[in-house]
Amino acid sequence: MTSITPFLWLDNNVREAVDFYKSVFPNAKVEAVSDFMASFELEGQRFNALNGGPKFRFNEAVSFFISVETQEQVDYFWKRLTADGGEEGNCGWLKDKFGLSWQVVPTALGRYLGAPDRKAADRAMQAMMKMKKIVIADLDRAFAG
Repeated sequence: MTSITPFLWLDNNVREAVDFYKSVFPNAKVEAVSDFMASFELEGQRFNALNGGPKFRFNEAVSFFISVETQEQVDYFWKRLTADGGEEGNCGWLKDKFGLSWQVVPTALGRYLGAPDRKAADRAMQAMMKMKKIVIADLDRAFAG
């Protein structure tokens, strides 16, 4: 069977990264980890990682999208992934302490942006554009007018 697995190039900190992601994601599973590489799973998505050194860095051209239902989940992932040197971005984007980009997005945003009422959808979009971490209550208010 064919599969596609993200392969992360890290700067000689693969064990630290696997431990970090294992602490963030409740359904993490570590298959193998060594001084050179690791195989692990986060919420059902398999990853491989390599201690490749400093030559290549992550950038925003690739990010991992975390779809959540509640503000509590948004807050949880936002806090955990920006901890210890991570960076907040705009519109639900952030970088973790390894420089990997993530989007923490409540499903409400997709519902609002795809709504047939285009004026309400635009209000939700404009509200989101002013946010760093997405706040569902602020989206609700903007959508409602």
